[in-house]
Amino acid sequence: MTEFEALDGPDEALEAQIAQWREYVERRRELKTADADELEDHLRGSVDELTEAGLSGDEAFLVAVKRMGSLDELSREFAREHSERLWKQLVLTGPDDDAAAGDTGSRKTLWVMAGCAAGAAATFKLPELFGADLDEDGVFYATNISLFALPWLAGFLAWRRRARPGLIALIAALFVLGAAAANVYPLDEGSQSLVITAIHLPIALWLVVGLAYVADDWRSTRRHMDFIRFTGEVVIYFVLIALGGVVMVAFMVGTFKAIGVQPERFVVEWMVPCGAMASVVVAGWLVEAKQSVVENIAPVLTRLFTPLFTAVLVAFLVAVGVTAARIDVEREALILFDLLLVVVLGLLLYSISARDPLAPPGLFDKLQLALVVSALAIDALVLIEITGRVTEFGTTPNKAAALGENVILLVNLAWSAILLLRFIRRQGRFAALELWQTRFLPVYAGWAWVVVLIFPPAFAFM
Repeated sequence: MTEFEALDGPDEALEAQIAQWREYVERRRELKTADADELEDHLRGSVDELTEAGLSGDEAFLVAVKRMGSLDELSREFAREHSERLWKQLVLTGPDDDAAAGDTGSRKTLWVMAGCAAGAAATFKLPELFGADLDEDGVFYATNISLFALPWLAGFLAWRRRARPGLIALIAALFVLGAAAANVYPLDEGSQSLVITAIHLPIALWLVVGLAYVADDWRSTRRHMDFIRFTGEVVIYFVLIALGGVVMVAFMVGTFKAIGVQPERFVVEWMVPCGAMASVVVAGWLVEAKQSVVENIAPVLTRLFTPLFTAVLVAFLVAVGVTAARIDVEREALILFDLLLVVVLGLLLYSISARDPLAPPGLFDKLQLALVVSALAIDALVLIEITGRVTEFGTTPNKAAALGENVILLVNLAWSAILLLRFIRRQGRFAALELWQTRFLPVYAGWAWVVVLIFPPAFAFM
């Protein structure tokens, strides 16, 4: 960060506010470091003028920020002045970008990514050398699916971050622990423990990838929010790659069949699974190397789906009230409701990560509060049903896992609703909501590991 002359009469509170504002500016990847320096220079000059006019440091800062306008408007202004940047983001990053990320050059980054992607694809086929078969060994592939690609993505991120040997050893140990949990326990195809392991192990290992992403900044709230953003952008890129892959496969099958060649076996056994594993690494590289071209799309999707999901949840609650129907808590229904609550949490997290923390509360914040409250009501109904079934018929791995997950989601969403309400009423800061979400991430990781490591033997591998 460029050094600026100190303000007359050093004001630590004011400097902290400017530092927080600068931190948010630097999250906008469409703004270069020089842009952030220019904006901070303008901000400090405006603060100087206002303090000389008699305003306090806090008052001068708020007025100066208000005068500068929203970062969305500033980003659009810089985009108009430097329109070539968008096109540069669609090709390989330059040496300056890689140097900032700790790399020695874009070509080297590309080759490392390609090697990791190839490693992920090869790892998926490796078990076949020991007699495994995709059609016959569904249990093995269901529990190990996250172990084929995620270690390679974590390795790529650790290399980019120049992670210390101690952190690399910890990440490797956690992946080994996950591999042991997936393969040591005697889980058969009809086992409930198989289902909960297949669901929870990818969650646990994805948060291990998060350790590689934040590297030495693992205590930084900003880096935690960056990882949340990274997660959302990886999903979007992966879906886009998958859609392109579907089109490519369709053309490939059609053209080869036209000359009498049947490529279905190659597509099913090689192209699709190996491509999917490699795409996980490629998606992570795209988020890193392309400077988040998709970053402006994700907030739009969040604003689009938040009101839609709110309407769906409210309609569901109304239907429950009108029909007085009870919620089915069988395995498929439990997974469905948990996924619904996770989607709601994801919408909340991504909107938090993309929001200007200095902006005042608005209509969208109220809409988010309605979404969270609706999700809380549904979570409470599901918890009541699960508790009733457990009391009446006893517990199973599925119900125990769902009970714990819903309690965790209930706590997270409930406090999020309280913090959102305080912010809307101007009784609290938006930063408190961001801090709460980042501090809660280890709870999800801890629970996922408990389910993977403890539940199978605790329930006799049923």
